[in-house]
Amino acid sequence: MRKCLLFVALLIVSQLDHLSAQNLFDAPDTVCVRQPVHLTNNTTASTYYWGFCSGYLKNTPTGADLGAGFSFNGADAIEIAKDGSNYYGFVANAPTQELLRLNFGTSMANVPTVTNLGTLNNTLPQYTTSLSITKDTNGKWFMFAAGGTTTANSSFARFDFGTSLANTPNSVNFGNPGNLMKQPGGISVAFDGFNWYGFMVDKQTNELLRLNFGNNISLTPILTSWGNVGTLNGPSDLVIVKENGNWFILATNETSSTLSLISFGTNLAGIPAGNNVGNLGNQLFGPSGITLIKDCGSYYAFITDRLANDITRVEIPTLTGAYSASLLGNTSGLAGPSAISTMIRDHDNLYTFATNGANNLSQITFAQCTNASIPSSTSATPPAYSYDIPGTYNVYLATDEGLPTMAVDCKQIVVLPIPSMSLRSDTVLCQGDTITMFAQAFQVQSYKWRPNYNISDTVGFKVRAWPEYSLSYYVTLTFPNGCIVDTPVHIDVSKVRADAGPDRVISDGATTLLGGPLTSTAGSYVYTWSPGIFLNNTTLMNPTATPAYDITYYLQVLELNDNLGCTDIDTVTVHVSCNDLNLPNAFVPENKIAGVNRFGLLNWQIIKLNYFNVFDRWGKKVFSTTDPSKQWDGTINGDPAPFGVYVWEADGFCSEGKRFTKSGNVTLIR
Repeated sequence: MRKCLLFVALLIVSQLDHLSAQNLFDAPDTVCVRQPVHLTNNTTASTYYWGFCSGYLKNTPTGADLGAGFSFNGADAIEIAKDGSNYYGFVANAPTQELLRLNFGTSMANVPTVTNLGTLNNTLPQYTTSLSITKDTNGKWFMFAAGGTTTANSSFARFDFGTSLANTPNSVNFGNPGNLMKQPGGISVAFDGFNWYGFMVDKQTNELLRLNFGNNISLTPILTSWGNVGTLNGPSDLVIVKENGNWFILATNETSSTLSLISFGTNLAGIPAGNNVGNLGNQLFGPSGITLIKDCGSYYAFITDRLANDITRVEIPTLTGAYSASLLGNTSGLAGPSAISTMIRDHDNLYTFATNGANNLSQITFAQCTNASIPSSTSATPPAYSYDIPGTYNVYLATDEGLPTMAVDCKQIVVLPIPSMSLRSDTVLCQGDTITMFAQAFQVQSYKWRPNYNISDTVGFKVRAWPEYSLSYYVTLTFPNGCIVDTPVHIDVSKVRADAGPDRVISDGATTLLGGPLTSTAGSYVYTWSPGIFLNNTTLMNPTATPAYDITYYLQVLELNDNLGCTDIDTVTVHVSCNDLNLPNAFVPENKIAGVNRFGLLNWQIIKLNYFNVFDRWGKKVFSTTDPSKQWDGTINGDPAPFGVYVWEADGFCSEGKRFTKSGNVTLIR
């Protein structure tokens, strides 16, 4: 049973009022799905543990029936605690007066091993119904037990474990001082800053009992009855809690299926007053045990219902305010549950355990969710992360774990669905073109675009962009509820490149290869050169040109890889210079290919030819003309000239007014 609400999220050393939000970090209240969450660390510590999707007590818990293999025999009491790095549980077998220790190791998710500590010299009360673990100011562990069914067999006891719950405890049974107990339960011990006090409820007398230890928990306490405070009716269990400097007790009434609230004021020595808060919407069914935890600034009570085989969750904004209750169902094999343990947070998971009349152990877990892009971090500066579905998520921070300076804080973040919006879809754009991008949604406070590259503006719902390469533009929409949507518009730029090559100067009559290395080739393209004169082919990527005069060629490259038909155009200017004669050095008269079977001037810009003569090896003239277009066909007086080397000479003027006089030789090939 949950006996005293101590901080057990990671270390059971502090009272619940010390667990109020410490503002260790700042977090947004509301975000949208996939919106980056940025947390701000406000503290300096030696260690950090951030849980971005921690177990949330408002969710429906998961459960597991761990079975009956733990030597339970009428187990009517259970309590758990963390000692150092290890978790321990203790269970009392009521009929046999045996105390069992459960060792979970370093994780509450482990199936515990069991050690039977026996009756501890018969100091364990008969028919023990409640256990309570606490740690004093000197770091020593104590456990208290209460039980009995009559005045004669009712008692309470203390177990001293020293500095470790792994020790075998020394124990003492205090009996039934003043015969005030007839069926005690719900024992709980707390330190109010001055003295140690314990409280029990008696199921038969409907009375609240107080134990006064003075300033040393090891002393024999004085037992006092406060009578029926808070309309107790078959009370079964209780928890102690301090809120805003005032002490309270919550007690379950199994007979009337109600909950009682008892208040003490600023110290536990005060005279209590109480009231019965009722059945809480008829959600209690024979409550047998209660545990209370304060998590992220709110109180939650969890109550086992013996008659319904269920657990009831009670949400308590403030102890003196309105309570709301709901049944959580039975997912852990609850079967006549007799007691519920302290709830412990093991990093991102919260655990509590229940014993049952069927002698099986039930595990109830508020598990870490899986909806954060990053589950946890141990960095002082946490990374940005996001959530993938709407909901309320718990962010948890623990610093200096295991040290006296340990602190915790947690906050809830509400994740909203992405609002309905109109957004420019991803598109393909021809390089050099401009596109209009837009994003519109209801109640948007601002629009911001990035990057600031080839874009008309970075604010507003509509902008123009003309990117030179493929990229994503992001638009951030900010809504009044804190939701921020950051979404991309991807622009795929179709890069068509036409490279006609560099401008060049060629000799009159010479041939040049057009086109450069940067022309697009990967994919399907159409190449078109214009004008088509003096070109061997207008559809090749690299045609040859033999221009007669200066000319500029245009290369257009049409891309066929998509439906856009993107194009690019480049130019090359070919300058024809008349500063030399252009003749072949061999020809084959019998060849049928034009330009190969004749010998003559190839220049286009000769305006006057004084003479063009061809001589054989003996100096005999075999061909002569003053017409630049005339060429020797390789015959002499109609007969084929023999194979060999012939000498030529030419004299004249070109279009630039330059005179040329030149000679050379040519080989006639048969």
